[in-house]
Amino acid sequence: MLKILIADDQALMRDGLQTILQLEHDIEVIATAENGEEACRLVAIHDPDLVLMDIRMPVMNGIEAVKKLRDESPHTKVLVLTTFDEDEYIIEALASGAVGFLLKDIPTEKLLQAIRDASQGELMLPSSIAVKLAAKLASPSPAAGKFPSSRSRERTMDLKFTNREMSIIALMVEGRTNKEIAQLLFMSEGTVKNYISSIYDKIGTNDRTQAVIWLKDMTII
Repeated sequence: MLKILIADDQALMRDGLQTILQLEHDIEVIATAENGEEACRLVAIHDPDLVLMDIRMPVMNGIEAVKKLRDESPHTKVLVLTTFDEDEYIIEALASGAVGFLLKDIPTEKLLQAIRDASQGELMLPSSIAVKLAAKLASPSPAAGKFPSSRSRERTMDLKFTNREMSIIALMVEGRTNKEIAQLLFMSEGTVKNYISSIYDKIGTNDRTQAVIWLKDMTII
């Protein structure tokens, strides 16, 4: 049985999600919360497998709650509930430990599949959000002069990162080690190293410090 906690400051949203999820034979909503602080407290009590976390909540917002849960309950996965006008939080939430995003207008069948996939460690990123994030990562920044090499300067406009690479980039920028990235994304360290090598090749450097500085400038974190 997959144990779910719902955190949203809108009662209608909480009740609607709970009603939908409780109809599933393999899902149980064990608690609901109206802010991030309450969500963290209830996670400590009920130990859910996954939290559906709204971003904009009083007392403690979703991003801060994700960071707190990463430290206090790292085995609990968090899916962030978002709307189109909140896409500026994408990289920060991924770097904070979220396993992905769900748009609040997602169809029921896709919601259920996303929850089940996320519980297995899959990165959930709707295509509409992935496109925005890819565009953000591929856009030249005012710090273009800090590109690691002429090769990267020539290829800036052609950069394309996969969803998995983007999640790794977010954690690299935060300063996470390969081991920590592997643990947070439920991957082996060898797989993480392979992805990072691919990222290095795309931006034209083999130096992690230079890569992180450049990627941080690109993503405006």
